[in-house]
Amino acid sequence: MTERPVHAGQRGGYPHIRPRRNRRSPWARALVSEHALSPSDLIWPLFVLDGTGRREPIPSMPGVDRLSIDLVAEAAREAAALGIPAVALFPYTDPALRTDDAREAFNPDNLVCRATRAIKATGVDLGVILDVALDPYTSHGHDGLVRDGVILNDETVEALIRQSLNQVSAGCDVLAPSDMMDGRIGAIRRALEAAGHHDTQIMSYAAKYASAFYGPFRDAVGSSSTLKGDKRTYQMDPANTDEALREVALDIEEGADLVMVKPGMPYLDIVQRVSETFKVPTFAYQVSGEYAMLMAAAERGWLDAEKVMMESLLAFKRAGASGILTYFAPRAARVLNSR
Repeated sequence: MTERPVHAGQRGGYPHIRPRRNRRSPWARALVSEHALSPSDLIWPLFVLDGTGRREPIPSMPGVDRLSIDLVAEAAREAAALGIPAVALFPYTDPALRTDDAREAFNPDNLVCRATRAIKATGVDLGVILDVALDPYTSHGHDGLVRDGVILNDETVEALIRQSLNQVSAGCDVLAPSDMMDGRIGAIRRALEAAGHHDTQIMSYAAKYASAFYGPFRDAVGSSSTLKGDKRTYQMDPANTDEALREVALDIEEGADLVMVKPGMPYLDIVQRVSETFKVPTFAYQVSGEYAMLMAAAERGWLDAEKVMMESLLAFKRAGASGILTYFAPRAARVLNSR
C-alpha cells in the first residue's frame, strides 16, 4: 500500500489550527467561555454598628462603610434586588462590651442578632450568614477564650455552641464558624440537632490561614487595637496545603454543609485542591487586604478598578469556587446585571 504524500500545509498546527478564530468576536468568545460569573455567586459581607442612620467609612477599605441596623436592612433589600443570594454580618462591638469571656456574643440583643431580625422583617428572600467566633467580643481580640496566654480549645467550643444557638434563635440561616478550634463543627452540629435546628446550614471556615491580609477587617470590627499576640496556634500555617485537606475532611465528617478557604487569591491552589478532592460546595473569601490592595491601586490610577474586580472574581470560579465572599459584591453584581 502506497502512503499518500503529505503536502506542505497539511500537517497539524498552523495555519490549519488558529486558536484566535474562537476569540475573534464577543459572541464567539461567549460560545467557548469555560467559566461564568453571576450575582448568585456572590456573598456580601456587611459591618454592623449601633445607632440609627449611621454610616462610618472604614479608611483602610475604600468604599466600605460600617452601617447601623436600619441601613443594613436597606443593604439587604439592595442585595436581593441585585440577585445576591446572601449577606454575611460582622459586628463593630462597643469596646465597653468587650470582655475576656466574650459574654456579648451570647446576648440575644447583640448587634448581629438585631440586624438579623431586621433583615428578616423586610421579607426579602435573602440568606443571612453569621460568623461564629469570639474575636469581635473579646477584650484580647482572639477568636477563643484565653488562660495564661494560651488559647483554650474545648472551653472555647462550649462558648461557640452558646453563640451559635443564640444566633440561630435570632433567625440566621447559616452559621459560619471562623475560629479554627478543633472539633467545633461536630459540637455545633450536635447542639443544633438537639435543639431541633435541623435545617440550619454550617459554612465552615475549614481552611483559614494565619494571614497578614486580615488587617483592614480587624480595623472594621475594632479588634486590631485589642489583639494581643497572634493567631498562629489555631489558624493554619501559610506554608501548608495537605493540612488544609485534612482540616476540610474533618469538618465535612463532622457535619459542615459548605466549606471555605480564607484568604482567597493568595490561596487559589487550596481552593482548587479542596474543590477537586471533595466535590462539596467550596467557597472563598476575598478578604479585606485583597480588596484594599486593588482599591488603593485603582485610586492611584495604576489599575482599572472594574476590570481587576471582575478578573479577580472570575479567578475564584476558575479555581473551582462555588461562590465568593467579597466586598465588591454589589458593585460586581451591578456590572454583571448590565451586561
